[in-house]
Amino acid sequence: MTRSVRRTRRMMQVTGVGAAALLALSACSSSDDDSSKGSGSDASASSSPKLSGEVTVFAAASLKESFETLGKEFEQAHPGTKITFSFGGSDALAASITGGAPADVFASASPKTMKIVTDAGDNATDPATFVRNQLEIATLPGNPDKVASLKDLTNKDLKVVLCDKTVPCGAAAEKALTASKLKLTPVSYEEDVKSALNKVVLKEADAAVVYKTDVKAAGDKVEGVEFPESADAMNDYPITLLKESRNTDTAKAFIALVQSAEGQKVLTAAGFLQP
Repeated sequence: MTRSVRRTRRMMQVTGVGAAALLALSACSSSDDDSSKGSGSDASASSSPKLSGEVTVFAAASLKESFETLGKEFEQAHPGTKITFSFGGSDALAASITGGAPADVFASASPKTMKIVTDAGDNATDPATFVRNQLEIATLPGNPDKVASLKDLTNKDLKVVLCDKTVPCGAAAEKALTASKLKLTPVSYEEDVKSALNKVVLKEADAAVVYKTDVKAAGDKVEGVEFPESADAMNDYPITLLKESRNTDTAKAFIALVQSAEGQKVLTAAGFLQP
């Protein structure tokens, strides 16, 4: 066998070994990539646990329409969850929470009523303001009594309704009246803003001082009259996770929805103001 032939065979053997090595490395690299992708996918899945179970939300009466909309959106986005609401005057809800009523989330219409819960140590997170609300006068449709200002409500011929002073909407109305040096004697003080508005809807009162959001929610059942003094009596709405929550992951996720861009879109559409 000639020297040139032996050299050619040796080169072919080396080339074959190199190709086999490259194939082995390529297969190993491909396997590592697949493994990496799989572990990343698994990690992503494990970091987003499936939400389930029921969450009870105690919320100010003025949040009713907005929160019910958000509750439905949440349940659709997370099958197997259920959001149950208890709406009412913030002071009464706070008293229920400190009295041991089972709830996961509290959304109040004022920092003052939220403080009842935080002072008792019943909150699990620091309350965060998520919206603000402003007062408005609700009159009968068409405003037959020609109410144009807060001062007009002092007319003794008018039947006017206010929220109780212990309720955020009542406290805000009292603040606006005091700042305007006006004295108003209502025909009744109501336990929450929806009850005050309902007096006008049922034509049991000529006017009520409520929130803009409630006037908007009532549609053509009432007519709204803005008054400048309301700008000095705005209410901040804080929300918190409660210490006795039995479903913290789902409760936190609902709070996150309320604070999200989507949640804010629903709330501002209802007439609430950005915090």
